[in-house]
Amino acid sequence: MKRVALAGNPNVGKSTVFNALTGLRQHTGNWAGKTVATARGEYVCGAQQFQLIDLPGTYSLAAHSQEEAVARDFIESGQADAVVVVCDATCLERNLILVLQVLELTGKVLVCVNLMDEARRLGIQVDLPALSQRLGVPVVGVSAGRGEGLDELKQAIALLVNSNASAVPQRAPQERVTLAERYAAQVVRSENAQRQRRQQRLDHLLTSKTTGIPLMLLLFGAVVWLTVAGANLPSALLTQLFARLGEVLEGWLAGAPDWLAGLLLDGVYRVTAWVVAVMLPPMAIFFPLFTLLEDLGYLPRVAFVMDHAFQKAKTCGKQCLTMCIIYIILFFFPFL
Repeated sequence: MKRVALAGNPNVGKSTVFNALTGLRQHTGNWAGKTVATARGEYVCGAQQFQLIDLPGTYSLAAHSQEEAVARDFIESGQADAVVVVCDATCLERNLILVLQVLELTGKVLVCVNLMDEARRLGIQVDLPALSQRLGVPVVGVSAGRGEGLDELKQAIALLVNSNASAVPQRAPQERVTLAERYAAQVVRSENAQRQRRQQRLDHLLTSKTTGIPLMLLLFGAVVWLTVAGANLPSALLTQLFARLGEVLEGWLAGAPDWLAGLLLDGVYRVTAWVVAVMLPPMAIFFPLFTLLEDLGYLPRVAFVMDHAFQKAKTCGKQCLTMCIIYIILFFFPFL
């Protein structure tokens, strides 16, 4: 059985590709010695059987976080017969940095450009043969959500695992960024130049040293305000509902011993009701808002803006997002 590693940035459709290839023949678990969740599945192409290992989504292989360390160690160990790097056709430049890093660890790489249907909708064209020529590895375009290009992807993987290829020399981080920008400029064509210019201006605004942090504080402050203000009404309604149910339960336990009534009403029901009424509404508001920011691509830009400061503490910018979540849970929710 051939082993194929599936790598890629978060939110590029990597899990969709994994599920489309493996179907229901998959299982999840934690990496050995780690708390990072992984998934493994199998599929058949021709007479060959393949095991697909879904590595944690990561923006880099610099090993600054647990996910990055797991992905890098597995690729570098040579346990995989091939590595498929999933990229987003709508923001190829950012994804190519990870592709260049993987190529420095192994030459048996296949680039899977996903979301081709979304790129067409946005007027973006990707010259896949030209990208393959520049990277020196096979490139396949797919729309995993619609099942387009999966057969071609399977055939390309089958050819890759039986080929011989070597890794490229190590590059400096800035050199990878420069190459990614150059390749993206050469192979990506946008029919909507105005949209692209707006996106570039917005990226500059969100990641600039002068405006990035103030905008981050303003946006996170708005999220906190929406969470606190929006949770007041549903929390009050839930409190009233549980109070009425408590009165009903108190009537049912009127003839019960005091210790039993106290245990069930005060020890179980009222504590559970308070936790649900106080914690559920803000969590139901905060986490969807945070997920929306992730889907819009804002949280990676926050990590980029904060990375320099967090490097001084021997960590990476992504820890800023974890600290925001913990801070809001510990310091805001108890007072709602």
